[in-house]
Amino acid sequence: MRKLAAAVALAALAGFAGSAGAQTVRGVTDNEIVIGTYTDLSGVTAMWGVNNTNSYRMVFDEVNAEGGINGRKIRYIVEDNQYQIPRSVQAANKLINRDGVFLMVANGGTPMNNAVMPDQLAKGVPNVFPLTSARSMYEPLHPLKFGLASSYYDQMRAGVKLFAEQRGKKRICAMYQDTDFGRDVMDGARDQMKVENLTLVAEAAHRPTDTDFSAGVAKLHDANCDLIVIGGIVRDTIQIISAVRKSGWNVDMLGQAASYDSAVAAAPGGITEGFFSMTPVLFVGADDKRPAVQAFVTKYKSLYGTSPNFAAQIGYTGAQLLVLGLKNAGKDLNTDSFVKGMESIKGYEDIFGSPKMSFSPTKHQGSNESFLAIVHDGKWEPVSTTPVAY
Repeated sequence: MRKLAAAVALAALAGFAGSAGAQTVRGVTDNEIVIGTYTDLSGVTAMWGVNNTNSYRMVFDEVNAEGGINGRKIRYIVEDNQYQIPRSVQAANKLINRDGVFLMVANGGTPMNNAVMPDQLAKGVPNVFPLTSARSMYEPLHPLKFGLASSYYDQMRAGVKLFAEQRGKKRICAMYQDTDFGRDVMDGARDQMKVENLTLVAEAAHRPTDTDFSAGVAKLHDANCDLIVIGGIVRDTIQIISAVRKSGWNVDMLGQAASYDSAVAAAPGGITEGFFSMTPVLFVGADDKRPAVQAFVTKYKSLYGTSPNFAAQIGYTGAQLLVLGLKNAGKDLNTDSFVKGMESIKGYEDIFGSPKMSFSPTKHQGSNESFLAIVHDGKWEPVSTTPVAY
C-alpha cells in the first residue's frame, strides 16, 4: 500500500515539477521567497498561534540578516484565522491567490487545515509543519505535505499502551472535542485499546466553545473509569480537569500535545497537579542551562517581552528544519527541488533534545515518538526522557 502511495505521490510531483520548469515559480524571485501562515492570533488558541509564529519570524529574520537562503530573503506573511474555518479559507485564498506564496508553514488547526488543503495542494502550494498533530497533515502520502513530529494518533496509541501495560489501567473513558482534532485523538485511543483487548467504558464529546463539563464528568464517574483520555486543547482541558477535581474524584487523566501547555500546568490553584500528557517533544524551561537553549530564550524574550512557551519551541524547531530544506533545494528553487531538499534531511537533532527527525520520499513525518509528562508544582516534568512509540 505504501509503495502505491509513493508511486502516486511521485507522479503528482512530476506534474508540479513540470509546471514549475515551464513558467516562473510562484512566490520565488531572484531575491525573495514568499512564505505564508494562517493561524490563531486572537481566538481561543492564540497562545499557540502567536508564540509559534513569533519563533518562525525570529528565525527568518536571522536568516535574512545573514543574507538569506541561496541569495534570497524570506518575506513572511501571517494572517489571523481566530481558530475558525471560514476565516482560514479566506486567509488561505489571500495568501495563495493575492500574495502568491511559495509555501505555507505552521497553518493553525486540524479542521482548518483539512478544509484548506485540497485547493492549496491542487495549486501546488506545499503545506509544511502545520500547527496540529493530526495524521491528515502527512497522510495519505503527498509530495507537498510534511508533518513535524508524532501525531495525536501516535501519542494516544503510545499513551494507552503505556497506561494499560505498565500502570494496569483497564476501564478507560474519554472526554474530547467533537471535531476533526478530537476524533483523531480518539482514533488513536480506540485502536490501541483494541490491541490491549480493552473497550471504551464511557465517553463524552463537547464543542470547542463549551464551558460546562459537569454532566460529562458525572457520566464518566458513574462508569467507574480508572483513566480519562482527554481530547482537549488548553481552555477546555483545564475546565474538564477542574470539573473532575471539584467532584472529588481522584482519577488519572491523560492528554496530548494540544494540552501540553504551560497555561495548563500553571492553572490557578494547582488544579491540574498530577495531570499527564503525551507530547512529541519535551518543553524546555527558560532555566535550562544548555547554551543554545539560553541563546534562544534570551533572543525570544528580547524581541517579544515574554519567555517562549511550548508552541514557540515547536516553531523554532520547525523553522530551522524548513530553512534547512530550502537550503538543500539549492539555487534552482521550485516545488520539485524543495521537496527533494526536505526529503534529504536525515537524523536532524534540535537544540531541545527532541527525537531525531528524518524525511524520505516515502516518509513525510519527522518522528512518531512521544514522551510522557506530568504536571508537578505548576510545571511540566518528564516522567521519562526516553521517547516511546507503540
